[in-house]
Amino acid sequence: MSEHEHEGGCAEYNEVSRRGFLGTAGAVAITSLVPTWLPRVVMAQSASSRDIIVSVFLSGGVDGMSMVAPYGDPAYYTWRPTINIARPDAAGAVPKLTALDNFFGFSPGMAPLYPAYQAGDLLVVHATGSVNTSRSHFVAQRYMELGKPADTSIVTGWLGRHLATISPLKASTSLRALGLTNGLPLTLSGAPKTLPIPTPGNFTIGGSGTTATARAQFMATNYGDAVQPVSANALDTTNTIALLASININGYAPRQGAVYPNSTFGNQLKAAAALIKADVGVEAVHSFYGGWDTHSAQGTAPGGYMHNRMTDLSSTLAAFYADVIQGTTANGVTVVIVSEFGRNAKENGNSGTDHGRGNVMYAMGKKIAGGRVLTNGWPGLAQENLENGQDLRVTLDHRDVLAEIVQNRLQNPNIAAIFPGYTPQMRSVTKP
Repeated sequence: MSEHEHEGGCAEYNEVSRRGFLGTAGAVAITSLVPTWLPRVVMAQSASSRDIIVSVFLSGGVDGMSMVAPYGDPAYYTWRPTINIARPDAAGAVPKLTALDNFFGFSPGMAPLYPAYQAGDLLVVHATGSVNTSRSHFVAQRYMELGKPADTSIVTGWLGRHLATISPLKASTSLRALGLTNGLPLTLSGAPKTLPIPTPGNFTIGGSGTTATARAQFMATNYGDAVQPVSANALDTTNTIALLASININGYAPRQGAVYPNSTFGNQLKAAAALIKADVGVEAVHSFYGGWDTHSAQGTAPGGYMHNRMTDLSSTLAAFYADVIQGTTANGVTVVIVSEFGRNAKENGNSGTDHGRGNVMYAMGKKIAGGRVLTNGWPGLAQENLENGQDLRVTLDHRDVLAEIVQNRLQNPNIAAIFPGYTPQMRSVTKP
């Protein structure tokens, strides 16, 4: 079953093209406007200890309880009679979960990430998500990308505001951040020197390859002296084309024996690895990975739709872990993975799951306090403990995790500007 068939099962995806949605966001973001409502900020200067961030958004509302199953909660098996995965200690049963502790286990599709977890570099956060209760993909995603729910006055993203309130890693760079997308993600809206580049190894101005150089020169000549922000964007774009061409991204050879899947996501993170290793000043990369709207035939066991998707995701992240996080880079790298909401605690009549609430998120890096599943108290799956009688409750605001990473790993003290109106609780997500 294809990604289109799964996403097509949701009426919302039939009504709105996600590419169109992102393109609209990009039309605002590409101007790189610093929001006028920002409070007074302190432009942090430290670069030597600052991590580069790779942000991955699992669009479609991933079923976190299939990725990381709470096998210690008996209701998990009660509510999911056909899509559950057997306990790690099940006698003779295959497939089985890989135990992360005495309560949670990785689905077989997530097993490639187990070495990073064992090494203490992967943190799993469960029963987390947004405090906004919308079950609309696009509303929920928008508020998570903004970093503040239910505020229509904000048009910049949390990661864009981070970059707007901190000095660049390299003052001379033409590219501080990129979205591996056709339109700039809302997450990066407001970020200076930031572009949407879905395939960095082939980035150029559209048109015939025989006139690419002439078109780039035309842009620099005709728009280089224009009013701002047109001039800066034109020059940054032409300089970025030259920068990416000099790196030979398509010829990049991973280290540490890392093998990236030959998939869209695998090739994107391989390109991100090449950029980070080149040390050209890129300090944030954002990617979307869609197709998680599994209303029917979810297929969490080997051979199933979601299993295959999880395997591609986890294998790509495992390759990036070996290649970049364990490899040699000028700066540390932290990866964060989120989704707009989780799925219903109970499987539906089509062996799938409908839109829900509480979910799982991940943080990975050498300075992440991983090797554990972090919860703010497991809310439980018994009927009386479910939100509205159907969903895992959100007991930990996802911004707590992001804010601690921004403050401690990205070395940005401007939390009030990045997550306006919210005072995060530090959850010991990072190491000193």
